[in-house]
Amino acid sequence: MRATLRQARSFDRPIQLLFANQLTINTGFYMLMPYLANHLSGGLGLAAWTVGLILGVRNFSQQGMFLIGGTLADRLGYKPMILAGLALRSAGFALLGFSSSLPVLLVASAMTGLAGALFNPAVRAYVACDAGDRKVEAFSVFNVFYQLGIVLGPLVGLVLTGISFQLMCAVAAGLFTILGILQARALPARHGERANPESSVLRDWRQILANKAFLLFSLVMVGSYVLNFQVYLGLPLEVRRVTGGELGVTALFVVSAAITVAGQVRVTSWVKNRWTPSQAIARGLALMAVAFVPLAVAGDLVPQYTSTQSAWYLHAWWYAVAMTPVLASTVLLAFGVMVVYPFEMATIVRLAGDQTVGTYYGFYSTLSGIGIAVGNLLAGAAFDAGRELGVPGLPWLLLIGVGAACALTLYVLDRSGRLAEPAVHNRETPALTRS
Repeated sequence: MRATLRQARSFDRPIQLLFANQLTINTGFYMLMPYLANHLSGGLGLAAWTVGLILGVRNFSQQGMFLIGGTLADRLGYKPMILAGLALRSAGFALLGFSSSLPVLLVASAMTGLAGALFNPAVRAYVACDAGDRKVEAFSVFNVFYQLGIVLGPLVGLVLTGISFQLMCAVAAGLFTILGILQARALPARHGERANPESSVLRDWRQILANKAFLLFSLVMVGSYVLNFQVYLGLPLEVRRVTGGELGVTALFVVSAAITVAGQVRVTSWVKNRWTPSQAIARGLALMAVAFVPLAVAGDLVPQYTSTQSAWYLHAWWYAVAMTPVLASTVLLAFGVMVVYPFEMATIVRLAGDQTVGTYYGFYSTLSGIGIAVGNLLAGAAFDAGRELGVPGLPWLLLIGVGAACALTLYVLDRSGRLAEPAVHNRETPALTRS
């Protein structure tokens, strides 16, 4: 962690503020969201379909609006979108905690999702522009603070929800309010570069759709998000299959985040000194594919837990045997993401030609969100098919194939020169304007 802090201090104060921004955002978000479904169903007594609707509205309003948020960031500036997102998230969390009306809860859920759509592209575009030639290092540190928030949030939330769900919501909303005030006072205004300041929104979007290198890269990287999301879908399902409990699920998140916090900066430095960005991404994707090999191999060897297995979980050695393949996959997947993420974020900026970066990040996030939704549907079907056919390793084999295909495709695209930076016109405007 000392290496991470030294790296963080080496950046200018605005980027340091954005590191703290992301840590606080994730802490506040994961303080509340893991416990929201239980509050809605248990505390308020809402039907399961209603709970699903509320959570679905939040996800849709974020994933579906990333492109809008990124576009607004390019046109209005990064800081206003960051502040607007923080204000919306604060108000949304307060409403979620202190309202029992379904219409209000739906509005609150939409507000929390839209908030993420506003500040996420703006924050990443701000970091990319302010970091200059140090984008890879900046996003490496950024990911550490991102993951640290994921670890701290549920722990703080667990304590507060034991007292009162309303108290937890009030604290989360307060964090976003305080963060917004601090950012308003201390974060300098920034505007990214646009090739033609007079161009319309539709023209900016058409320019993205005409950028074949960016589109190809984005489509390939959708697979990486499907693989990474298995920390929330496939791996917890496997833990429950082999242990019949939830304790191991917590271990997955702790291990994944701890590895990232401890190793991200060192891994990025090692990779940057040895591989090109495209090599790093392709090899990281390959490692993400390899991450599912232990589960594919162990699928037929580790039996499914059944209630007739009398207190088997009391035998620590057997629990360790059952969890070893899952934890091995978690570790390998975390390393793969560490290799990919900083270079992925920097590559988006390069393929955007350093122009309308917020819009590019927004489009990329929207496409990734759609890919995750479709990928989860197919992965869920594969898990069901594996159970019905008695082949528990089936979904893992498919995920290995997805990762291998993505890695190979990216390698071929890079070798063929199809991921070359596009020609950028009208570079008279500086890459970053300050106001």
